Amino acid sequence: MSEHKSSDPLHGLTLMQILIKLVEYYGWEELGLLIEIRCFNSNPSINSCLKFLRKTPWARKKVENLYLDTDFDKPLGEY
Repeated sequence: MSEHKSSDPLHGLTLMQILIKLVEYYGWEELGLLIEIRCFNSNPSINSCLKFLRKTPWARKKVENLYLDTDFDKPLGEY
């Protein structure tokens, strides 16, 4: 029996996992500069951002794209 492999690079990742990884890597301040949405810039928390991102497809897409474009193996600042 063959296993179906998803071509979606985000397959198996939850929005919470994506957001936590981005916050750990960039921090709230840098994340707010990269993606200008209020939940990143005004009293940010994982829960408030998740609530917003789940209701706002364009913002979620920006977060997912940043995740895909980020090289987490490189220290921040090495471009």
